[in-house]
Amino acid sequence: MYKSVAETAKDISMPEQQVMRYVLEGRIRAVYDGEQMLISSDQFERYHEQLQRIKEEIEIWKNTPIPEDIDIKDED
Repeated sequence: MYKSVAETAKDISMPEQQVMRYVLEGRIRAVYDGEQMLISSDQFERYHEQLQRIKEEIEIWKNTPIPEDIDIKDED
């Protein structure tokens, strides 16, 4: 099923300009039907899910404490 940029933006609560930017950057594929850009809703959902997963992984990485290096010796 294809949706317009406005419908896609409304469904995921994202500004239309950001969705259009993703299309223009090639992050999401879209089809131009002569009047408007149409986005495959399945393809966009996959992209959005991947983006959310990456954000979660980055957050986990940022919150992981750095272990102490056992090879460091106090040379004082």
